[in-house]
Amino acid sequence: MVKPSAYANRRLSSDARSKLLRSIVDASKKRHGEAPPVVVFDLDGTLLDNRARVVRIFHELAMSWSTKHPDAAAKAATARDELIGYGVVENLVRLGIHDPALHAEGAEFWKQRFFYDAYMKYDVEVPGAARFVRACYEAGAAIVYLTGRDLPNMALGTFASLRDLGFPIGVVAATLITKPTFEMPDTDFKRAVAPTFARVGHVIASFDNEPANINLFLEHHPHAHAVFVDTQHAPDPPTLDERSTVVDSFMIDG
Repeated sequence: MVKPSAYANRRLSSDARSKLLRSIVDASKKRHGEAPPVVVFDLDGTLLDNRARVVRIFHELAMSWSTKHPDAAAKAATARDELIGYGVVENLVRLGIHDPALHAEGAEFWKQRFFYDAYMKYDVEVPGAARFVRACYEAGAAIVYLTGRDLPNMALGTFASLRDLGFPIGVVAATLITKPTFEMPDTDFKRAVAPTFARVGHVIASFDNEPANINLFLEHHPHAHAVFVDTQHAPDPPTLDERSTVVDSFMIDG
């Protein structure tokens, strides 16, 4: 079983979530003489659910193991989105694969696929995400996709995935910002970029699924909404800033 969220008690109710998201869409309307509103979105675990990407890779792993490790292959083949949490080894254990040698082999197989353009097409949107981002964009906000994905290996696949899922991309005021290299830590990258958003306009909100990134965003933009999307995140996170708001989707009721 995937570990329950530690932030479940902070999640907004559906009514409160809808009210918050509507308020951000309303704030996205550009007022005459004011700097353009800017809304910043992380991708993995925020706008995009990458569990289907992991499942696809595990199913391919099962096929590669079918002859030499048939028992492990059968277990890897049972991977489903709802069984996937954070961490490739943890996911293999969750599927019943406990051999450390197979963990190493499986992790390498996963790494050679998960971080590359060809596999971005398996991601799906977090419920309501594309519609909400479009609403912000159509209201007048500049959209910034700020992701830990890297430029050399993931940018083209990410662009195509966003386009195919219905997010505004490839249009004026919708920008994809990726890490320059794979090796650069995500938080270091976002810490360096966060202060530069003022060059685009006035930041009104940021969405991320990592507590560390929510906290650093509030350091630079304390008056904007900092919305933590409670899907999955790295282990042992820092304490989530109390000024943040917690949601589990982008669904707007009514």
